[in-house]
Amino acid sequence: MKRFPTLALLLLGACATTSAPPARDAAALHKSLLVLDTHIDTAMHFGRPGWDFGARHDPATDIVQVDLVRMEEGALDGGFFAIYTDQGPLTAKGYADALAFARRRSDVIDSTIAQFPNRIAPALTAQDARRLNREGKLIAFKSIENSYPLGEDLSLLAEFHKRGVRMAGPVHGKNNQFADSSTDTPRWNGLSPLGRQWVAEMNRLGIVIDASHASDAAFDQMVELSRAPIILSHSSGRAAYEHPRNLDDARIRKLAESGGAMCISTIFLSELNLDGERGALFAQYEQIATLSPAEQVALAKKWRELDKTQPLWGADFENYMAMVLHVVKVAGPDHVCFSGDWDGGGGLPGLEDISALPKVTQRLKAAGYSDEDLAKMWGGNILRVVSEAQAKAGG
Repeated sequence: MKRFPTLALLLLGACATTSAPPARDAAALHKSLLVLDTHIDTAMHFGRPGWDFGARHDPATDIVQVDLVRMEEGALDGGFFAIYTDQGPLTAKGYADALAFARRRSDVIDSTIAQFPNRIAPALTAQDARRLNREGKLIAFKSIENSYPLGEDLSLLAEFHKRGVRMAGPVHGKNNQFADSSTDTPRWNGLSPLGRQWVAEMNRLGIVIDASHASDAAFDQMVELSRAPIILSHSSGRAAYEHPRNLDDARIRKLAESGGAMCISTIFLSELNLDGERGALFAQYEQIATLSPAEQVALAKKWRELDKTQPLWGADFENYMAMVLHVVKVAGPDHVCFSGDWDGGGGLPGLEDISALPKVTQRLKAAGYSDEDLAKMWGGNILRVVSEAQAKAGG
């Protein structure tokens, strides 16, 4: 697998020249910040037989990376729980099946959050998020990953807005009716005609546009067309690893100049290893809600054993931090945010779940970023983009 180029070594060397604060001080600072993640796939676990979002889950027997206990301990104050729908055929039946699935996923997010009213609550605005944080509650926004379930009926965006969705992306791993995917052969050379209408309707409703997974051309067109700043909810820098899912420096600068933000992910710092048993196990993981509790434990144990010999990614925390420091340098602290792609394939050795997030704060402090910078990157920039989208709604 391709490893980091000289860029990473230079950044790591520069970081090492500044003494890092002790881990306990970094953890205290991290806990004092409003920490949000823009793409959490944990909703796929909400329907699992016998699974409790409110309990702590042992990594040895459960591969889930986010639960309320770990969130409450200060690593993560909340974020956007994703309504993810797999890509299917661009047919009336495909759209109808996907819409039914997306509605169910939206409902299960709502019902799961509602089980813990004293611990976590829905948020619709930046003001909601700050209020919940002051009240000592965790924050649950909702997003859509892949607008495929909308079919060709853009009025469905208003339905999902009423359901609480405040961020959405047009496309996932394959081209659809709205846009080209970064990992498919171009069909539309960016956005389709319907995709351009999708941008306008997103702006009208005040929903944040998410360009993660979209092709470079689609990204360029969304930046150009959108009246409000856009976001990349879970993407990495292409300077660290040449992959179409990652964003190049020129586009990172364009995003920053337009007022948007890039939420740095842990994925595609190498090729995704889905060879042999690992691929079969990953496919099983995507259907984990259909497994019995005993089968879920067996899957987790096999997953951990494979981590030792056939890891999902060929990168680690040091590679990740090199990429983070580069992206922050290119975009500036006003245009960076974070998402590990937790429970959606994210996580690396040294950054396995949300409990490790204070290590990122520690490294950013060591690199010379201020507490104000950290407050922007961990939550302030996300809330600014949400507020700007809502302020420019209508028309």
